[in-house]
Amino acid sequence: MTAPTTPRRLLPLLTPDQIRALKPELVDVIEYRKSGLSLNHIVGCPLECGYCVRHLFDNFDMKTPRRLMSDEAAVAQLVNHPYFRPHQTPIQLLNRATDPMLPQVKPHVFSVLRQLDEQGLTNHVLVITRWRVSAEDCAVLNSFKHLRLTILVTHSGIDNPAIEPVNSTYAADSLRMLYEHAKHYRTVLYWRPIVPGLNDSAEHIERARELSLHAHATVFTGLFFREEIAAYYQGNGLPMPYEDTARRKIMPEDAETRILGAFKAADQSGTPWGTLFRKTSCGVAFAHGEADYNGHYGVRELCDICPPTQLALCAKAWSKPDPEQVTRQARALGAVGDIEVNDRAIVVEGLDEPPRYFLQHGFGYQCHDRDKPHHYRQHGRAPIGWEAEDGPDTP
Repeated sequence: MTAPTTPRRLLPLLTPDQIRALKPELVDVIEYRKSGLSLNHIVGCPLECGYCVRHLFDNFDMKTPRRLMSDEAAVAQLVNHPYFRPHQTPIQLLNRATDPMLPQVKPHVFSVLRQLDEQGLTNHVLVITRWRVSAEDCAVLNSFKHLRLTILVTHSGIDNPAIEPVNSTYAADSLRMLYEHAKHYRTVLYWRPIVPGLNDSAEHIERARELSLHAHATVFTGLFFREEIAAYYQGNGLPMPYEDTARRKIMPEDAETRILGAFKAADQSGTPWGTLFRKTSCGVAFAHGEADYNGHYGVRELCDICPPTQLALCAKAWSKPDPEQVTRQARALGAVGDIEVNDRAIVVEGLDEPPRYFLQHGFGYQCHDRDKPHHYRQHGRAPIGWEAEDGPDTP
């Protein structure tokens, strides 16, 4: 089965007045995120997960998916974006304002994938879903020959329907379906968000460990708890998971320690923690038998759970870039102040996330903001739930 030439039922286009009512961030359909250049030309989702990032864009009440533009126009914007590098820049599809496998959305996803694949592009493409995936969908996903395609299945195991109305069995069934039929794509268990007291019990962890056997890799991470999401929790009488909000994901050390202990004790493969990873790109890279494209190998304490074979791949590919070349590119992007290339990361000032990610993916080396350091062993997460520990922060 191949991807359809055009979707059978096109989603309606938003009117000019509706587009003007959206936040500018939603109207700009391309956003550079750490895991890739993100294309989001469809907005609106009925799934109502309480912690969804759609709260940040003031469109959580927009339940019916609508298009900002045609799939063809969206693809053109993506491949002509100044930060896009053919065969190198990782891509994400519809991970900000809808679920890409909703019945009315997935024909558009297949259309975008087909257009990218027909250009012979071999870029990593990440599609993240918690919805149902059928055997017919898997056949379409297997039809793309050039793209390095990964389907990440979000599964939290959260049992509170006021926080997550979508039953986690949907995601579990989709994961098994995808893994069983995988040929030209890979599938990752995206175990998130893990929240203490909500879905981090021994039973929850064991359920995730069992599901990890039906994925090419497993990535675990915490809750993205911004002020807008906290306001939604308060306004709807939901139990507050933390007293404070943070710009980074919150994953307390105690929860991580118990997760690692359970996976290490249960693994029978000869690899201490199986195929468990802290970072999305690490899991994606492992699933495809490649080195991590985000250069996390420089932050060595991140790698202490990685399989030895993956460590060897990353070690071989990782090398400190030429400071003069880094400085030249960073200055062209608007960096100010000192530019440092140390043994862990490129450290810059004056660059927001998109140009930093452009440098990071170009050099395969971490790129950090001097004003927002990554603290030792916190793995780029919020400090909530962690005690300060001596070690090499970046910078």
